[in-house]
Amino acid sequence: MKKNLFCIAVLGIIFSCNNKTEQPDVVAEKRAEADSSKVTFFPVTSFLKGQLLVLDSLPITLLQIKTVGKKTDSTWLKKESIRPLLQPFISPEIGADNLTAFFKQTKFNDQTVEAITFTYEPIAALPDSITIRHWDVYIHPETGRVKKVYILKQLNKDEKKYMQQLTWQTDHWAKIVTILNKPDGSSEIESEIKLVWNFNE
Repeated sequence: MKKNLFCIAVLGIIFSCNNKTEQPDVVAEKRAEADSSKVTFFPVTSFLKGQLLVLDSLPITLLQIKTVGKKTDSTWLKKESIRPLLQPFISPEIGADNLTAFFKQTKFNDQTVEAITFTYEPIAALPDSITIRHWDVYIHPETGRVKKVYILKQLNKDEKKYMQQLTWQTDHWAKIVTILNKPDGSSEIESEIKLVWNFNE
């Protein structure tokens, strides 16, 4: 009887030890699966801030081409003038994972623009705190460089609803288009600002 009890105790210890050694492997395997399936977004805000630093280092003056209605004016601006204009598209931050709960990422090779395009669309209705509605990142398929970034934001001002579009052509120009959404469902372009700093196109 004592021998049987001893054998059962030994088997119990061996069994519990085996369970303890296998458990970390199972946990590690599950973590690896979760990490491999985790989607990360292109960090658009960091990219735009980097582009601003590049602009700061260049001995240039910006050309602003502003259109309001049918009137277009051109003026030369200091580099610092671009930051206030770009601020609405810097916040909230588009990082690697801070918006993954609200947006989905799709990727396709767009041969018409010679770029691999990453498109970001809402998964469901967005909370009021998130003003970004859509964005695209265009990457050169051979060099891996970002060719262009497009961001669409919603803006409410003076009881009016607007959509603002930013198109950032890497190392060349930026364009901000403000569109008024009317109560009847129609829309019109209220203003367009293009900032050019590379004239070699």
